[in-house]
Amino acid sequence: MYRNMVTSRKFEETIAKIYFEGKLPVFSMADGPIPGEMHLSDGQEPVAVGVCAHLEASDIVTATHRPHHQAIAKGVDLDKMAAEIFGKATGLSGGRGGHMHLFDPKVNFACSGIIAQGMGPAVGAALSRKMQKKPGVAVAFVGEGAVNQGGWHEAMNLAATWKLPFICVIEDNAWGISVSKEASTAISNNADRAAAYGIPGKRIAGNDPYAIYEAAGEAIARARAGEGPSLLEIETYRLAGHFMGDAEGYRPKGEKDALFAKDPIPKMRAKMIADGVATGAELDAIEAQAAARVEQAIKFARESADPAPETALTSVFA
Repeated sequence: MYRNMVTSRKFEETIAKIYFEGKLPVFSMADGPIPGEMHLSDGQEPVAVGVCAHLEASDIVTATHRPHHQAIAKGVDLDKMAAEIFGKATGLSGGRGGHMHLFDPKVNFACSGIIAQGMGPAVGAALSRKMQKKPGVAVAFVGEGAVNQGGWHEAMNLAATWKLPFICVIEDNAWGISVSKEASTAISNNADRAAAYGIPGKRIAGNDPYAIYEAAGEAIARARAGEGPSLLEIETYRLAGHFMGDAEGYRPKGEKDALFAKDPIPKMRAKMIADGVATGAELDAIEAQAAARVEQAIKFARESADPAPETALTSVFA
């Protein structure tokens, strides 16, 4: 779990530096080696690792427009993932999807830039497993703002009605773009909505990877046992803006400083050392390995070829 958290953070720190290449002094989102928007998941790593530690390659995960931590925790190929973000031919989708549409069928991972879009496909995947009498569970990661979408409720109702092996994980980072949760959502605890569908709901506070791991283990074991879906709402923190270049003027003064003081990676490192789980030297080695792995993936992406112009209409459907 720590290795995946550190790998995700190192990957995004590197992407953040590269993203602005060629985009300044006058910011142009289309320029540079990484065109388009970029949404970072710094601070939200515990959610991904705590849940995905219980999953196998055959289990299905759908994620959001902020997907890197979940993709890494699910085992998506990091070289191909980096190449996809760079828009290269060696990317997961030949450079056509970009960072908000990562897709790796080898580990059953997909994500989307549309709010709550992953709910339907994940519930459908869970239904397929049940109808075909195959093992496996489906997990949909969504943000707290997605819970106010109609598609979220439709999918939850079907999952509960059909008692599917499905878990919805709400990443509550308190902000839907620039709108606070309290300004957009009628209740403070979205896990309470589980009662409307007759399924278990639990909120995990503190962005704690250990508590997330425990709660996710219970929900996933329940789904594997044929007992139906669960709803987990996890308090987490978005250390970056909604997107790269976000001025974040909507945040209250001092909020970000308080969040950085609760950065989950140094907290987990300190706890492991204090508990005697690992030594500082061992964790230093993990961090160095993660940095080297990220450097390798970025090198692969930079050196990969751009898609050939004559393939521009390949895989495009009208």
